[in-house]
Amino acid sequence: MLSGSKLPEVTFHTRVRDDSIEGPNPFRWEDKTTSDYFAGKRVVLFALPGAFTPTCSTYQLPGFEKGFDDFAEQGIDEIYCLSVNDAFVMNQWAKAQGLENVKVIPDGSGEFTRRVGMLVRKDNLGFGLRSWRYAAVVNDGVVEAWFEEPGLEDNHGADPYGVSSPETVMDWLVNAKAEAAA
Repeated sequence: MLSGSKLPEVTFHTRVRDDSIEGPNPFRWEDKTTSDYFAGKRVVLFALPGAFTPTCSTYQLPGFEKGFDDFAEQGIDEIYCLSVNDAFVMNQWAKAQGLENVKVIPDGSGEFTRRVGMLVRKDNLGFGLRSWRYAAVVNDGVVEAWFEEPGLEDNHGADPYGVSSPETVMDWLVNAKAEAAA
């Protein structure tokens, strides 16, 4: 997507904790829209091929989680991690990662990912349709900056990582802030 583009309005099917539900699975379905996540906020959105995958779990997600306070100092209200995984998988991954700051967005059907042009086939890995790795700074639903890994294509043999890293996004935020102050 280009800077200045508005994010597509889609519905995400999420699972949220509901203490009024008894038993071992106190969660209920809750639909959330793009506007629910992005309206009136400045956020970092990053997307990746899959929950529990090595690069995502070892570098990208933990880097954004640990850097949350630094991002907040740069004017970021929320950090969202999106993947073409269902709500059950995303919630379990968030739990396994011990997330306290980053919020996960399940794009189970890949509709958002398709509409931002990042849906790719990963049949070579047995994944099916997944998101290409990217990050964005989004202000009130409008893309401020877009960080897409190189080589976008179906069944890519590698999983490029660097352009969408927390460090790259932070560098952009710091430079943008300095330019605005100058």
